[in-house]
Amino acid sequence: MSRVGKKPIEIPKGVTVEIRNEKILVKGPKGQLDLKLSPKVVVERDDRQIRVSVSEENRKTKALHGLYRSLIANMVKGVADGYEKQLEIVGIGYRAEIAGDKLRLFLGYSNPIDFPLPQGISAKVEKTRITISGIDKQLVGEVAAKIRALRRPDPYKGKGIRYVDEVIRKKAGKAGAK
Repeated sequence: MSRVGKKPIEIPKGVTVEIRNEKILVKGPKGQLDLKLSPKVVVERDDRQIRVSVSEENRKTKALHGLYRSLIANMVKGVADGYEKQLEIVGIGYRAEIAGDKLRLFLGYSNPIDFPLPQGISAKVEKTRITISGIDKQLVGEVAAKIRALRRPDPYKGKGIRYVDEVIRKKAGKAGAK
C-alpha cells in the first residue's frame, strides 16, 4: 500500500463530493472540479472522509494509489480555500498591469508581452508583485511557470521574474583586465 494513499481525506464544511461512473465531482464555495478515475482505483466516501484504495497490488497501481489520493486532496483544498503563487519582477523599467483578461508585461523587450489568462485563473498586480490565484493547483502552477519563463532571473544581475520565495545564486562575472 502507498503511504500517501492510505491517509483519509477530510471533507471541510461547505464542500460536497459526488462519485459517479469512474468520475469524482467536488463542489465548494470557490467553484467545482472534476476528475476521471482510473478503473484500478476505488474511491469511497463516508460522512466527512474520502478513502482511496486500489483493486490489485502491483507497482503501477501503488503509484496510482498515492497519485489519485493527492489529486483528490488538492481538489478538495482548491474548492474550499483556493491556491495562489506569487511572482516578483526585478529590474529597472520592468512592470506588469492587468488589461482585461490579459496580463501585460513590460520586461525590457521592444514590445510589451500580452499573456492571456486561462479560464479559472485570476491575477492581481501590486507594484512589482504578481499574484496568480485559482482553484486548480496544477493550472495555477503552470501559469506561474509560463509567466516566469518569459524573463528568467539573470544569474549575474538578478533581473527578471522570480517566485517570491526563490533564492537566485548570483555569479561573480569577469574579474577584469590588469
